[in-house]
Order: sequence, then C-alpha cells, then structure tokens
Amino acid sequence: MPPTGRLACSFIRYSTSISIQAKTAMLEYSLAHWVTFLSAALLLNLSPGPDMAYVLGQTARHGRRGGFAAMFGVWSGAGLHVVMAALGLSAILATSALAFSLVKWLGAAYLVWLGLKSLLARGIEDAATAPVVPASGTRIYRQGIMISLLNPKVAIFFLAFLPQFVVAGAGPVSLQLALHGLAIILVAAVVEPPLVIAGARLAKALRGSRRLGLWCERGLGALFVGLGARLALTERNL
Repeated sequence: MPPTGRLACSFIRYSTSISIQAKTAMLEYSLAHWVTFLSAALLLNLSPGPDMAYVLGQTARHGRRGGFAAMFGVWSGAGLHVVMAALGLSAILATSALAFSLVKWLGAAYLVWLGLKSLLARGIEDAATAPVVPASGTRIYRQGIMISLLNPKVAIFFLAFLPQFVVAGAGPVSLQLALHGLAIILVAAVVEPPLVIAGARLAKALRGSRRLGLWCERGLGALFVGLGARLALTERNL
C-alpha cells in the first residue's frame, strides 16, 4: 500500500477510535460521583418542607389516594424545575429581584391560603370519625404542582446544586443537569411512597378520635401558614 494510503487508513482508524471514546464517555461518571450525589439527593428528599408537608397532609385527610395524588403533583412540579434549570430559566429567579419576589409572594400567599382553609374548616369533629373522605385526585395533583412551582427556593436550589455534579467531557451541560434532576425525582420515588403508605395507616388508626382529628387538621393549617410566612421572609441570596 502506498504511504499516502497507509496514512489515510491510520487517520481513519484514529478518528474512529476518538469517536468511539467520545461516545462511551457520554454521561459516564465514577462510582464516587454517584455515591455523593445520591446521598445528597436522599437527604434532600427527607428534609421537611412545603412539598413533604402537603403530601403527608393530604395522606392524613384522604388516605393513600390523596397522598399519591399529592406526591405525583409535587414530582411534576419538580420535573418542571429540572427542565427550567436545564434550559437556564431558573437563572432568571437567581438574578432578577422582581421575578424572585413575584414568585415568592405568590407561593407564600398560596401556602397561607391552604393553611387558612384548614384552620377555618368546619365539621372537622364529625369528619374525624367518618371514613376516608373521597377527594378529587386531579385537584390535589394540581395543588401539588403549584406548591412546588411557586417555591423559588426549589428553583434556585436546582440551579445551585445540580451544576456541582456536571463533569467536563461527559456530555452537554443541559443533558447532565436534566439527568441529575431526574435522578433526584427517582430517589423521591423510592423514599416517599412508603411514607404515604405508613401515613395512611396511621391516619386510619387515629381516625376514631374526634379531638385528635380536630387538632391534626388545625396543626396542618398552622404548619402551612408558618411555611408561607417563612417563604415570605426568604431572601434571594440562598
């Protein structure tokens, strides 16, 4: 084979090798990377906040059906936050005081409104001894989305947390952000369903006490009002 032909073949083999290596490196991470990330994601999903309070509150009120509807709503809201982080839209909340304040006050008002509904609800004493109240899964699901979306702390958290796990050469940054954001939701899919099932069983066992049912409803309302007030006091430099 002429020298030019050998040179051309060598170049083709080299280019093919580089291409294969680039493909195998796509979204490739070390074991230490995943251990660190998944540990942080587990702690994130176990930490108390409006999302978890809403899921457990709907579980106590409406049993498994309400708890799972709330859970899927919160997950959908988190998924939208992941998309916004991957597209860079969450940066608007981090850099714009107006956008942050608007979302913050809307979220705080929504939480306080849900809390006041529980605090001012009537007929709780009778409902405490009644069977699990049928609920609109669609309504609970939509409320879960709103609670997650109207929390600017979640958007800024994803914007600050996910980029720490972006690895140079592992693929487009937006794709890596989306992968790790979805992984957080998958961790939630492991952690939260057992909590909903356990919460539904506990609520059913305690449903025979009128006084306890009343105080649980009032306590949940006070919790949402408190979370709304805390969100209203949140500053942008999280």
